Amino acid sequence: QMQLVESGGGLVQYGGSLRLSCAASGTNFSIYVMGWYRQAPGKQRELVAVITSGGSTNYADSVKGRFTISRDNAKNTVYLQMNSLKPEDTAVYYCNAKKKVLVFIKDDYWGQGTQVTVSS
Repeated sequence: QMQLVESGGGLVQYGGSLRLSCAASGTNFSIYVMGWYRQAPGKQRELVAVITSGGSTNYADSVKGRFTISRDNAKNTVYLQMNSLKPEDTAVYYCNAKKKVLVFIKDDYWGQGTQVTVSS
């Protein structure tokens, strides 16, 4: 049902900033928990940030204070503002949407990802 399309990735220098966007098509965007994940070459995919339908956020320790996740339900879009970027942030960033019943996942959607490369 839902389709997610990421954009905004690219090449930036150490200490630079980048803003990723994830546009969702479909219905009931506002009830989904939205998240950003990333996967670097040779590493497992990891959670970067998550935002609930109520606006509560959580971040990986490695990005706290540097990244900010937000959502605009009127535009069916979730954002990831990335500041003070480091080479360690280089990865493919994926947008994710989850619909949960209590703690159980009912729906789980993924975008195709957008490449973020931070040069030293």
